[in-house]
Amino acid sequence: MAKNLMIQGTMSNAGKSVVTAGILRVLKQDGYRGAPFKSQNMALNSYITEDGLEMGRAQVMQAEAAGIAPQVCMNPILLKPTSDVGSQVIVNGAVRGNMTAADYFRYKKELVPDILRAYKKLDDEYDIVVIEGAGSPAEINLKNNDIVNMGLARLVDAPVLLVGDIDRGGVFAQLAGTIMLLEEEERARVRGLIINKFRGDVKILEPGLKQLYDICKIPVTGVIPYMHLDLDDEDSLSERLSDKEIASRDVFGADNTGGAHVLDIAVIKLPHISNFTDFNVLEAAGGVRLRYVSNVNHFGVPDMVIIPGTKNTIGDLKWLRQNGLETMILKAASEDKFIMGICGGYQMLGEYISDKCGAETGESIRGIGLLPVVTEFAEEKHQVRAEGKVNAAYGMWNRLHGLELSGYEIHMGETRLLPDRKIESSCFSVLCDKNSPHAPREDGCVRGSTAGTYLHGIFDSDDFLKGMLEMLCEKKGVRYVHRQITSAAVRKEREYDRLADLIRENIDMDEIYRIIEVV
Repeated sequence: MAKNLMIQGTMSNAGKSVVTAGILRVLKQDGYRGAPFKSQNMALNSYITEDGLEMGRAQVMQAEAAGIAPQVCMNPILLKPTSDVGSQVIVNGAVRGNMTAADYFRYKKELVPDILRAYKKLDDEYDIVVIEGAGSPAEINLKNNDIVNMGLARLVDAPVLLVGDIDRGGVFAQLAGTIMLLEEEERARVRGLIINKFRGDVKILEPGLKQLYDICKIPVTGVIPYMHLDLDDEDSLSERLSDKEIASRDVFGADNTGGAHVLDIAVIKLPHISNFTDFNVLEAAGGVRLRYVSNVNHFGVPDMVIIPGTKNTIGDLKWLRQNGLETMILKAASEDKFIMGICGGYQMLGEYISDKCGAETGESIRGIGLLPVVTEFAEEKHQVRAEGKVNAAYGMWNRLHGLELSGYEIHMGETRLLPDRKIESSCFSVLCDKNSPHAPREDGCVRGSTAGTYLHGIFDSDDFLKGMLEMLCEKKGVRYVHRQITSAAVRKEREYDRLADLIRENIDMDEIYRIIEVV
């Protein structure tokens, strides 16, 4: 039977996910077999496991930090918002259906057995389970049906660390107010407070820490400084998605500060953008200025435009049309700029989308029209890990023909090439599902400078990334200066070790081990 520790926060994005990952990394370094767990995750960044099941990206990141393979039992419930008042409900990696917030609130207690079965699997296999809460435990309107914060802590008898975000201000009120709104039994579970994202001299903070202890009678076990870490993000609260540019941190060509040898890549920031972790590697690729664009004023003159995945393809396509970004994309394509759509973005680039099954809105809609394909939504979700090669026989992307690819697919629709348009276009790649390696199939479409694919994680394929950067440079007329591209796996391992150092230096790990009761 495993020991456990729960990390809760005063609000969303207080840093629970990163603190959980950091503690798991320290446990790994100290010789313990640790595993992450989050009973319910609400996020549009998801992942497909080796056995074809869907789970939240945050627990994948935490599993990587712990040095173990992600398993769907680490996140038994995943909510993927489809609108402001509803979500797709995924239980144990499979779609259970779409529910309004009110319907799910009434239903979620029925999922407690699923949660406990998933937790028991980790409880049987690992030394320590580090549990992440969601939002705040002081959301008193939700307490009666809580299955992710103190309700879960009670079910699995877990001690709690409470994390507050000082960067947003009011951290003492966050922590003290949260403690005051807890019931007596819940307050007894909180064994330590953590102040996260601190900038400045901690000595200035010390008088407040003493007063906080006098109010709460709970020690502050750590003050973590603000630090940029290149880790996968959980949801759209990520700072990555601001409209400000993200310049890569490695040298590529002459410089990476805006000179002639820098590539400008614009990712459309859709309202329901999903799996934007696809683009993290571009930030570290060298010489890439990566921008998330949500309005025409920030579109600029990019060398490449990427339309990412989305949980609401039809709604986000309407948004593109209404705010003028569709016109900017069409103009860029007419100038032979490279356009790429991934998953929902690929569907948007086609001639039309049909939703007769009611997966989203139940309507049909004209697409952007840059690719000769049509999409029909289906009730069953296609989710699989896949690998293969680029097969771009036509168009400007054929320079990448034959390069190896790997990643995962996750979509509720099938897209087919219009038969009378095959002369001018081709599929983008030929892939094999990892569970069916002898059954190759076509994926995506290429025409001219525009390409679409269902494959998420495509830029993590090192040869493809290098080839794409060379292609963009040739088109721009600048010299590609080859530098070794750090693989995604190596880059992540480096960041997890940096995170562990941050935790060791700023959290009392001796006290954490006493709380976990392993000393």
